[in-house]
Amino acid sequence: MASITVTLDMPHSAGRIWQLIGGFDSLPDWLPYITDSRLSGGGRLRTLTNADGGVIVERLEAFDEATRTYRYSIAQAPFPVTGYLSTLRVIDLGPEGARVEWSGTFTPDGTSDSEATALFEGIYRDGLAALAGTLDA
Repeated sequence: MASITVTLDMPHSAGRIWQLIGGFDSLPDWLPYITDSRLSGGGRLRTLTNADGGVIVERLEAFDEATRTYRYSIAQAPFPVTGYLSTLRVIDLGPEGARVEWSGTFTPDGTSDSEATALFEGIYRDGLAALAGTLDA
């Protein structure tokens, strides 16, 4: 099993960040390579469409408003992994702002640990950079 965690400190309140990213259906609001998100399964499944027309289906596994955290798994995606579980969390740093932490665990399938880890590290880093750009706009 492989894992990766990427964090980014931002000069915005945890509440403001969570308001933008805390909705399970909110990825198109801050992640430019996700152009559409549709909820089903009572709000526990999101079907994402990327800019190339690719489809990813993710399942909400846990949601905690108090700790500004949600965890999700991948039900369908073109990624070379199995057993994917990811957590998105906003941590209040007080007057300095907040830290956003995006982490995942998975088992590479048909690729090496380092290649799979590099894939998700890139997705998380690019995603957090896009989030910062959205908040700073």
